[in-house]
Amino acid sequence: MGRVLAIDYGTKRVGVAVTDPLRIIATPLAVVRTADVLVFLQTYIAKEEVDTLVIGVPKHLNNTPSPMTAIVTRFIKTLQKNFLGMRIVQQDERFTSKIVASSMLEGGFKKKDRRDKANLDQLSAVIILQSFLASCQAYGRS
Repeated sequence: MGRVLAIDYGTKRVGVAVTDPLRIIATPLAVVRTADVLVFLQTYIAKEEVDTLVIGVPKHLNNTPSPMTAIVTRFIKTLQKNFLGMRIVQQDERFTSKIVASSMLEGGFKKKDRRDKANLDQLSAVIILQSFLASCQAYGRS
């Protein structure tokens, strides 16, 4: 069983998080420039056993696509072409930013650190990954 890697895709930066080999703990991995993310993923996956990619898909509160949904969908197609046979899962990322902001405040992050977009992107990827892992446990999947 390989790791699960989660992606919070943005037009400037991509937050990446990964599980441990037993898929118990979600950990921030990196923040990568969007232009470099494909090479980063190829390099990481060549070194580590990853069998599932989880991509956060942004939607409006009423579950309709947001303007960013089409961009993420194009990125998912790129992943499918570059990682043949890899399981790619779309995960709802509504409320992720609010959860991260609240967690950072409760965790004692300084105002400067809470404003750092890289921190937000990386922690958003962790929340996306934790949501995926929780849904797998709830439904008895892995």
